Amino acid sequence: MTSAASILGGLNPAQRKAVEAKDGPTLVIAGPGSGKTRVLTSRVAYLLAARNIAPHRIMAVTFTNKAAKEMRERLNRMAGLSAAGDVAMGTFHSICARLLRRDAPLIGVDHHFAIFDADDQINVVKSALTELNIDDKKYKPAAIHSVISHAKNELIWPDQFRPKTYFEEVAGRVYARYNQILRANNALDFDDLLMETVRLLQQNPLVRDRLQARYLHVLVDEFQDTNIAQYVLVTLIAGKHRNLFCVGDPDQSIYAWRGADYRNVMRLQDDFADLNIIALDQNYRSTQTILDAAMSVIQRNPNRRHIKLFTERGQGPKIVVRELYTEDEEAQYVVDTIRELVDQQAAEPGEIAVMYRTNAQSRAMEDAFVRAGMQYRLVGATRFYARKEIKDVLAYLRIVNNPADSVSLRRIINVPPRGIGDKTFAQIEATARANGASIHEVLTKSQLSGRSAKALAEFATLWQQWIALRDELSVGQLFDKIINTSGYRDYVKDGTEEGEDRWANVMELRNVAIGAGDLPLGDFLNEVALVSETDNYDENASAPTLLTLHAAKGLEFRVVFMVGLEDGVLPHSRSLDNPEQMAEERRLMYVGLTRAKDRLYLLRAFRRSSWGMSDVSAPSRFLNDLPDELLDLKRPRSSSRRNSAQAAWQTWEEPAVPRPRKTAPTEFAPGQRVYHQKFGEGIVLRSARQRDDEEVEVFFEKAGAKRLSATLSGLKRIE
Repeated sequence: MTSAASILGGLNPAQRKAVEAKDGPTLVIAGPGSGKTRVLTSRVAYLLAARNIAPHRIMAVTFTNKAAKEMRERLNRMAGLSAAGDVAMGTFHSICARLLRRDAPLIGVDHHFAIFDADDQINVVKSALTELNIDDKKYKPAAIHSVISHAKNELIWPDQFRPKTYFEEVAGRVYARYNQILRANNALDFDDLLMETVRLLQQNPLVRDRLQARYLHVLVDEFQDTNIAQYVLVTLIAGKHRNLFCVGDPDQSIYAWRGADYRNVMRLQDDFADLNIIALDQNYRSTQTILDAAMSVIQRNPNRRHIKLFTERGQGPKIVVRELYTEDEEAQYVVDTIRELVDQQAAEPGEIAVMYRTNAQSRAMEDAFVRAGMQYRLVGATRFYARKEIKDVLAYLRIVNNPADSVSLRRIINVPPRGIGDKTFAQIEATARANGASIHEVLTKSQLSGRSAKALAEFATLWQQWIALRDELSVGQLFDKIINTSGYRDYVKDGTEEGEDRWANVMELRNVAIGAGDLPLGDFLNEVALVSETDNYDENASAPTLLTLHAAKGLEFRVVFMVGLEDGVLPHSRSLDNPEQMAEERRLMYVGLTRAKDRLYLLRAFRRSSWGMSDVSAPSRFLNDLPDELLDLKRPRSSSRRNSAQAAWQTWEEPAVPRPRKTAPTEFAPGQRVYHQKFGEGIVLRSARQRDDEEVEVFFEKAGAKRLSATLSGLKRIE
């Protein structure tokens, strides 16, 4: 086994202090790039080598199987396979599953229980809705399940659930029936693994005492991402010896949407008066300029423990801040700059990342990379044109353009569900082959029979209507017609955040369709097919990485581009009126900034297309937090892909950082009542000239404050 001296060698003073921490509760606040994993692994090795703790008396809990595997591999190298192999190491769910396999009968659960996956859980919710005679179109199963999952993360049982809205009242009834169905099937969901283990330990002193006696030391990774159930679980297991060693960073807590509660760090301080707090504040990743910028953003969050990150890597180059005209210009800037960096040997392609707030933003980036013939890697998401919802909508458009396209028809004939299964479709195909006809002809000209006849006839009618409009409507108008009449809109918008993200992707495709103007449908589909071509994509190639900020956690890159730095994008529009969500958006910005080692580019678009409209955007409020002395601010560069509207932007003389503008005659005036087709009636708060356009800020009675282009928005005065 490795000696204690070799384990401690190479650690900085703060890291060594953490590894050598005395018995009792310890919280290690590990800033980004501070060697968190090294400290956690070294702590386990130190307990084995210096404290002579038996391996089976140590439990180390991680959030992912990948993290557990990496930690065990490191530990094997440090402490030796024989010692490390007996350490209880794994995810919360895997450790709980092992405990329940043995002791679940003590709480009335058969130890042969099944674990239902995400699809199984949604199907159980659907069954409960049907049994309770609740409309699953009005109360989407995914949204109901989200409420149930949140309740379980908070250790709230069905009889303890207290609804605050009528929707939650419905969800509460479904929750009770959902759990009954699970038990009838001798099944647990993922949340039950945590919840039932907590119940097991709370209700059975013998099991709790046995577990507490066995595990002398409990270590928890990524503590800021624990939920209430996980917090209660680890404090129960460590309840006797109180040797709870938690490593995390509340400033990097960015998963509230899946139950994480950064306030567990504060709960730890409240529950353990003798908590030993150690801060790892030396960063080994970034330049001091990048760290200072990150600290200037995060320090504005309330109720946080302040740590001042420092590095010995030097000041480094200034942070480049640029304002481009549109998201396409933004993407082109990224591609052009990457090419320059590679040509100048300032970075290898694989050392570069492009980060964004939402998956939908990858579309413009992917298009720019494909046009430039540059390879890229997409992490944490499916390529834009390969996403299910995008392929679905394109399939609808393809069967309108080419009614003989049976492959696309098979994809969407039962999406959303219409009661037309694979067996029915196979029978229709057989009929078409037997009669030498297309499936379209069979559906529209034949007398159909059977259980699916009504659904098939209704779909055939819709299909015919779309085809009849093919040459009358623009691609954008046809897109809207199909989305609204097919039921696909309600199918995607299922009431969950994931559903909203999928809908945002559909709306991004709508932006592309609107941008096609009067282009024929066939030509539009050809262009999309060429852009989405992936034959030249090599997963193993050294290529820039495209990923969301959420997916970037734990990663690092020599060069980072953060795009879409506008209010409503980052921070997200959902957070603008919610202080808790706004604080999380600020933490997300902090995570993005601290992924960069050497160079950081912060980009925004002056106009961004959203929901088919191009509106003037406001710079992200987070940009205002950055000290001027850290920034390289310049006017937008010209681009090889610039149309006449963008050429006008190139001559715009104002700098990227907003300054007071000279007043000019405007069509709209403060206090004036106006009407917008989407947002309804509102009152003008401010209006200012933007060269040949006018930017109008309006407070709408239903939609709140919006900034609009007078030219593009169709805004009308109410006389």
